[in-house]
Amino acid sequence: MRRLAVTVVAGIVGLAMAGCASDGPDAGSGSTPGGTASGSGSSALSGDITVLAAASLTDSFTTIGQQFEAANPAVTVTFGFAGSSALATQITSGAPADVFASASAKNMDAVVAAGAAADPTTFATNVMAIAVPPANPGKVTGVSSLAGADVTTALCQPQVPCGATAEKVFSNAKVAVQPVTLEPDVKAVLSKVQLGEVDAGMVYLTDVLAAGDKVRGVEIPADVNASTSYPIAALTSSANAAAAAAFVDYVLSPDGASVLTAAGFQQP
Repeated sequence: MRRLAVTVVAGIVGLAMAGCASDGPDAGSGSTPGGTASGSGSSALSGDITVLAAASLTDSFTTIGQQFEAANPAVTVTFGFAGSSALATQITSGAPADVFASASAKNMDAVVAAGAAADPTTFATNVMAIAVPPANPGKVTGVSSLAGADVTTALCQPQVPCGATAEKVFSNAKVAVQPVTLEPDVKAVLSKVQLGEVDAGMVYLTDVLAAGDKVRGVEIPADVNASTSYPIAALTSSANAAAAAAFVDYVLSPDGASVLTAAGFQQP
């Protein structure tokens, strides 16, 4: 099977380079799952597409991309993963791409308002969790622990969905947390925890599950926790609209939902 091109997008220049390889918390309702992509494939689909997706979707979308390519052998999918706010800014600035999957309705709404996408569909939701190193050196037992002066915490930047959702958790728990670092996306926060550079990081539940024994997860009670929604849409500037729409349909299909559920995402 072909290896998918996976890119961690750092800026508009890097994104534009990735896009040139192409031939081309709630969101509103859009197209329904189905189409040729969720079946045995379609000889009518060919060419390249670039999918820009929230960093928290890295593992799941890589798997979905492999399955989509297997069903559509003449299509190649290139991914760019980064914080949703950064991706939205790059899309509205004209960076070439075909599909956008955001970890926040707010960022998708900005893309739609700019005329770069239409009719997004929410395909998953996610909740927050606290990630700590396996030995839990900060002795973190819950959200209140993060308010301690002796506990070092990494958060996403406030404009990034994982940062905004973490702030909702802190508001619900009535605690004030002073982070030692603000990272551009949730994978960067998780990396700080895995490297032992901080005592804790606010990430999504799916990130804790994906990290396996590299981190320990500290559950956040449901009455305090907060969630975010994940909308997806084909971009209006796509040079391969048929393949872009088929990829969106595949994500919305039972096959796509199965991959997301296995990773810990919840269905909307």
